[in-house]
Amino acid sequence: MEYSSSEDDELIEDYVDLEDDIATSDVDQQQNDVAMPLHFLEHGENSVIVADHSIGNDLLSADGMAKSQEPFLGMEFESDAAARLFYNAYAARLGFGIRVARSRTERRKGVEILVMKRFVCLKEGHHKKKTTDGTVKKKRKRLSIRDGCPAMMEVVRRGPDIWLVTKLILEHTHVVVSPDRIREIQLNRLSGKDREHEDYLKEMRQKIFGEGDAQGLLEYFKKAQAANSSFFYAMQVDSGNCMTNIFWADIKARMAYNYFGDAVTFDTSYKKNKLMPPFAAFTGVNHHGQSVSFGCALVVDRTEASFLWLFETWLSAMYGRHPISLTTDQGSAIGAAVAKVFPNTRHRLCKWRILSRCKNKLSDECSRYPTLHGELQNCVIKCASAEAFEACWKLILDRYDLRENVWLQSLYQVRHKWIPAYTKDSFFAELSTSQRSQSMNGFFRKHFNTKASLLAFINKFDEVMDARHENEAQEDLSSVHSLQTLKTNSPMEKQAAEIYTRTIFECFQMELVEGLSHYAVKIQDGPISKYAVDRDGDGRNRHLVALNASEKKAVCSCFMFEVSGVLCRHVLGLFCLTGLNLLPEHYILKRWTRKAKTGLILDERDVEAQSYFQNPNLRYDDLLRDAIKLAEKGAASAETYRVAKEMLRKAFAEIVCLEESMRKQGQHRGGNM
Repeated sequence: MEYSSSEDDELIEDYVDLEDDIATSDVDQQQNDVAMPLHFLEHGENSVIVADHSIGNDLLSADGMAKSQEPFLGMEFESDAAARLFYNAYAARLGFGIRVARSRTERRKGVEILVMKRFVCLKEGHHKKKTTDGTVKKKRKRLSIRDGCPAMMEVVRRGPDIWLVTKLILEHTHVVVSPDRIREIQLNRLSGKDREHEDYLKEMRQKIFGEGDAQGLLEYFKKAQAANSSFFYAMQVDSGNCMTNIFWADIKARMAYNYFGDAVTFDTSYKKNKLMPPFAAFTGVNHHGQSVSFGCALVVDRTEASFLWLFETWLSAMYGRHPISLTTDQGSAIGAAVAKVFPNTRHRLCKWRILSRCKNKLSDECSRYPTLHGELQNCVIKCASAEAFEACWKLILDRYDLRENVWLQSLYQVRHKWIPAYTKDSFFAELSTSQRSQSMNGFFRKHFNTKASLLAFINKFDEVMDARHENEAQEDLSSVHSLQTLKTNSPMEKQAAEIYTRTIFECFQMELVEGLSHYAVKIQDGPISKYAVDRDGDGRNRHLVALNASEKKAVCSCFMFEVSGVLCRHVLGLFCLTGLNLLPEHYILKRWTRKAKTGLILDERDVEAQSYFQNPNLRYDDLLRDAIKLAEKGAASAETYRVAKEMLRKAFAEIVCLEESMRKQGQHRGGNM
């Protein structure tokens, strides 16, 4: 078993300190040959405590306990792992242990594919005596737990995501034992690498959770949920009932995701050393260009199964809404989990994290050639097209004799996931090509040390988040009450000043002013005309713009709007030259405007409205989010406070009257029976 490599302990440079402005280590774990039983703890409505790497939402009841469902012939699973987890949960309830007895692969289109797995009771089969040349080989006698128990479940692949139970025996030849005894039996059977993994997790937990830390953290979550029932937390525990991974998100994080959850970054780069907690954060960008939190996690067991659990849990906390794009660190465990949980989300690897590794991965080459690192960075950042990148990359490899470099070869194989020239057709809420991933490493250095408890660290983190919410509120006020300084006579600039927040307007204004200095030459006529646009007319920085004048739509080869949601100078310049003086509505993203957080969330979720009327918990969450929005608006001034307070009084009075009327109607119906 391989654990955290030195590469995984590296850091992204501290581009932004958390208190100024907030944006893996992979364990390449093989599946254990023996599955562990499940143990669950009590929890509240918005808390989930799941064991043994999670058994999936479809196998959990409302209170978080495994559904008491027996396996049956023809039962369907989406993977062999899901089948294993289900059978493991079933075994835990009855009180027996399981293991994988057989598996079969087939070669299809030149690739070995797993097509069958058989899970059996630990007491299946009989101990076999090994013989050599017809004689019994003498060995130290060991007790065997096998007594020929036939209980088993076999699943066979029937499609890409379809595994069916084709063989099943439920009867045992022995009395089932307690879950504690199963744990003892299974630990005695752990292989060397399994034991190593158990020891690794135990060591990590000891480093992360000091004396009383785990219980203190649970109490902290319970108090937070008691204060606000929309506080969400989930804990994943292993078969020894020990915490492995934790996720939590308060109501502000969940609300922020409703407005700005189109582009998400999952950052696991915060560990400065092995003594720091394995903190991870889901973040995004608000309408002021500030970083916002969508929830946090402690990821002790960094395996694919753990990230699967975390992503599914986070998605549940965010009301099941998938982001348009998700940026993560590079890692096989994270990548595999993203592909399964977010199949329709554009997955991008953090280019700054990759580039920060260059001097370590290419230390000898960078020492020999001081210009290498800069050339690689320019190749990645400045190449506007895939063709330009390919040519530049090839030139660098040839110039510095790096064609056989394994690390660079691996990066090239996944270039479509991190090179801007390949990812520029998707939205990432990036306002400039040089925008860097925002790291919390500065915050960690300042506020976390080995003497600080985990709970003290989280309390400090909450203080910083509160300060960020205050900064966002201040920017909201500034955008509404501050007058923007106009630099042109363009009606489009005036329009943008009235719509966008201050930060986004400044970005737009810069592009507009630059656009007015650009030249455009029509190179193709028709319903969709094509223009060559550049600043100096010499073609050195030329971009091609396709314009549909009748629909007021344009696409530029720089793809700035597709990535950022703000029009580029090339399109803006062409709009002005062709007499289009106002921004078309389809180029104004609400998420960048002053009204990004206006409007009732329920009104914007018509598809889900029916479920809200049927589910009291969803109704509560929805009303609470709107109430918080009302509080934010109402606290802006004494006048808005008075209006909000009066409306709340009226609404409360109407609800009390309605309850009284319903109570009387119920009594009347009861009296007539």
